[in-house]
Amino acid sequence: MTSTAQAPPPTFPAPSAVAELLKPVTWFPPMWAFSCGVVASGVPLAGHWTLIVVGVLLSGPLVCATSQAVNDWFDRHVDAINEPHRPIPSGRMPGRWGLYVAIVWTLLSLAVSTALGPWGFGAAVVGLALAWAYSAPPLRLKRNGWWGCLACGICYEGLAWVTGGAVMAGGQAPAMASLLLAALYSAGAHGIMTLNDFKAIEGDRQMGIGSLPVRLGVRGAARAACVIMAVPQFVVVGLLLHWGQPVHALGIVGLLVGQGLMMKRFLSDPVRHALWYSGFGVPLFVSGMMVSAVALRGLAGAGA
Repeated sequence: MTSTAQAPPPTFPAPSAVAELLKPVTWFPPMWAFSCGVVASGVPLAGHWTLIVVGVLLSGPLVCATSQAVNDWFDRHVDAINEPHRPIPSGRMPGRWGLYVAIVWTLLSLAVSTALGPWGFGAAVVGLALAWAYSAPPLRLKRNGWWGCLACGICYEGLAWVTGGAVMAGGQAPAMASLLLAALYSAGAHGIMTLNDFKAIEGDRQMGIGSLPVRLGVRGAARAACVIMAVPQFVVVGLLLHWGQPVHALGIVGLLVGQGLMMKRFLSDPVRHALWYSGFGVPLFVSGMMVSAVALRGLAGAGA
């Protein structure tokens, strides 16, 4: 009678497990926000391509990827309930390698950010600090859905936008109008982050994580997310009209109408349609970011 010996557990993670931990699919939003900051600056792209490429890499494959690794490490017990197939709870990321990857990516992000001047480096420091504060004790901001989603919105949208503007401004502060739009879209991204919490309600409730769906209930959280996403965009429309950009303001109104129609379906069954809205409604939100950035670029050109 023969017995089949089990393979020993891996000592080092496979490259595929590391890539999965860093979640490339999540890198697009901050890379897009960085690009919006670049466009909004109004500065010609020629002569800045090296720093632009560095900034895109910093926003997505470095800072955003760091936030994903940090979150997965400190959420490994929650993920064992909600998503046991992820690299850490499944054992494909053995031992403390999840933590080691998070630390290495943090240090690498800081090193690369020094090439972007004081504002680029400062934005990276704040973004990384928020990434750790969101997931790691003692702060663990994600235990409160209000604070946690705000931290993510700032990290994913506002700081990336500011970094793009700072790169184009020679490492200095972006224009006040650009900073204002970055803040508004950061606030709107709070609602986008709430969409991610509908898939993890049971595990969050068991582990004491007060996401908005846990705190407000499914319907309450869905309504809050929609309001939080929409209101900053209405403010952007008002600002663009005030700045003499009616065509761009009308474009964002059209995008808001599309979002409103999709929100109606999302609100009918938030748990079922949260992922659907993320796939089809959120792109309209981020399209408005670029529309407003192009409007600022036009203003800068008119004032030149």
